[in-house]
Amino acid sequence: MRFDLTDLRLFCDVVDAGSITAGAERSALALAAASTRIRNMEAVLGAALLTRSRQGVAPTAAGRTLLKHARTLLSHAARMREDLSAFAGGLSGEVRLLANTNALTEFVPEALSSFLAAHPHVSVDLEERLSDEIVGLIAEGVGDVGIVAGTVDVGGLQTYPFRSDRFVVVTAPGHPLAAGPAVSFAQVLEYDFVGLERSSSLQRFLTAKAAREGRPLRARIQLRSFDAVCRMVESGVGVGVVPQTTAARAAKSMTLAVTELADDWALRELTIVVRAAEALRPYARELVESLRA
Repeated sequence: MRFDLTDLRLFCDVVDAGSITAGAERSALALAAASTRIRNMEAVLGAALLTRSRQGVAPTAAGRTLLKHARTLLSHAARMREDLSAFAGGLSGEVRLLANTNALTEFVPEALSSFLAAHPHVSVDLEERLSDEIVGLIAEGVGDVGIVAGTVDVGGLQTYPFRSDRFVVVTAPGHPLAAGPAVSFAQVLEYDFVGLERSSSLQRFLTAKAAREGRPLRARIQLRSFDAVCRMVESGVGVGVVPQTTAARAAKSMTLAVTELADDWALRELTIVVRAAEALRPYARELVESLRA
């Protein structure tokens, strides 16, 4: 059988994304081309690699076997490119970084800017995920470095402290939630909510917390950034939950009330996770050191 690296990368992206459409987008392929590649792989193998449903796709037993080997081969190929780049006129490489919403929005951009400035031939593939998803993907070797909430079980992964922050409630001045020093998330659920788009890891996290409270998250509008959330809250559309660092920055230019969120999970100790530091490629190790600094 003949599977090239593009086939293997596409298959991994499709499985990770849970759909051929999203996997094709990650691999920078047209949907028709991606579908054809997947069908050809199944035809060559003589067995189905994916089960397809309205909810998306999942690997079959054959697909899981291919996925394991594909990730190993892609990792070796990346390491080979990095090792050989020194003989091809300059060092180059790519690091795959997975981060939750809080880290991605508030802390990663500044930390990455200094790393990328110091390594002009290195690219970073940055993806937002839920913390528990990141732990699983790093353990499987899908990502090189992850940044997760300190509350998740990281299993046998190596960890390093990254940053501390907490979630707070932002409202328009005079809102009932602004009357006290702190409120619970259950109280927040009594009001219309301004949040991030559905695909955001934080929005999925808050929706799950609302479900545990036995109540829906009444999302009035969903936006693409914390700053947009704060502006809509300022206009009186609803209430929002954002990182304290975001709220402090937004309060300098907007008229907002900021109230602490009393729930234990509101305090966020962010942690860097890797599978094994000694096994990381050189640039991935340097990225970890840059993030820690």
